[in-house]
Amino acid sequence: MRRVVVTGMGVVTAAGQDVNQFGITLKNGRSGIKSVPEPGDLPLEIAALLTDFDVDKALGQVQGLTGELHHKARSFARRASLSIQTSIVSTVEAWLQAKLGASEVDPTQVSVVVAGQNLNRFESYTHQQKHQTAIEYLPPRYGIQFLDTDQIGTISELLEIRGEGMTVGGASASGNVGLIQGSRLIQWGVADLCVVVGALMNLSPLEVQAFKSTGALGGKTISDPSKACRPFDEDREGFIYGQGSGCLILESEESAARRRVPPIAEVAGYGMNLDGNRLTNPDSAGEVRAMAQALHTAGVSPYDVDYINTHGTSSVLGDATEIKAIQELFDEAGPTVWLNATKSLTGHCLTAAGIIEAIATIIQMNEASLHPNLNLNNPLETSCRFVGPQSQVAHINFALSNSFGFGGINSSILLKRR
Repeated sequence: MRRVVVTGMGVVTAAGQDVNQFGITLKNGRSGIKSVPEPGDLPLEIAALLTDFDVDKALGQVQGLTGELHHKARSFARRASLSIQTSIVSTVEAWLQAKLGASEVDPTQVSVVVAGQNLNRFESYTHQQKHQTAIEYLPPRYGIQFLDTDQIGTISELLEIRGEGMTVGGASASGNVGLIQGSRLIQWGVADLCVVVGALMNLSPLEVQAFKSTGALGGKTISDPSKACRPFDEDREGFIYGQGSGCLILESEESAARRRVPPIAEVAGYGMNLDGNRLTNPDSAGEVRAMAQALHTAGVSPYDVDYINTHGTSSVLGDATEIKAIQELFDEAGPTVWLNATKSLTGHCLTAAGIIEAIATIIQMNEASLHPNLNLNNPLETSCRFVGPQSQVAHINFALSNSFGFGGINSSILLKRR
């Protein structure tokens, strides 16, 4: 099958609203998690929200975005949801970084995969509150906007894409599921190029309260925002909600060479499976199988892996289960593999997390610098090679990026430095 490379990246998070800012934040270990101003729209005290995001300003800062594409992006974003707005910004950044604005590409050979589901919950909740006593005044455009496929329509029209398009869901594993599906489209020859978007999941008060009720959210006793997210620390309490979007341009190696665009990284392998469990409790056996499959498809061994960008949500059971899986698969190679959790900086961006963390992994590989694992004062496992409170110089050739979702969905992506 054809080799899949990455030629463009774009990102919007509370820890950096473009790739350059995000890279600086990673290296400096600055968290985007802050106190939520009162009164807030959500029943949250601590989160990594895009409170200062302005779509016109963000588009104006995208390098190379001019002319008709800039005009269309602004027009499409003007009355769009926050989720669509951030997808537009991250996608045009990735598109232009891949030099697609200046090159000829057959639009029928370009596909779109949007990773995420139930993306506009906040907008649905707001309309319900506003129009429940006068539903006839509901704006007609809501008939399109409440569908996740609005993301596909917007991106395909913006970039004039005519290949396949789809949304894929996998809860917190959605980003990796999107990368896997995009890679398959290229490997099978369905597309030469695939725009994979990790879309922002904009929660309403209902979903936030539901996460609170299940005990999944952190910040219960740790009131300091900078210390609330504690992946792999004995005092972790649960995940901290983060808002964000990311985009990766995947391309066949032949297509990138034909366009004379140097790859940023390669998707060398991937693995995905189910636990056969509808509940929220993870299973280390499924996580082991996902990582092992990613290595197997690339033809590498655990000894070849230099770094793992963990799922690392700061949840009590999830972190312990992931460490157990890593120790089981890597065994004697385990102490040589670097570990950190990007969520300690971005919060948990839910359906977009896999894409954002793949971008973080590629940045770290290319800069030979691993970002800190914040608030790891009392590691739950001392034999693991966690990155400490400061950035760590490390030369990474192969890296795994893990994402695990409610409903027993396990996924792992193996990235190779180019």
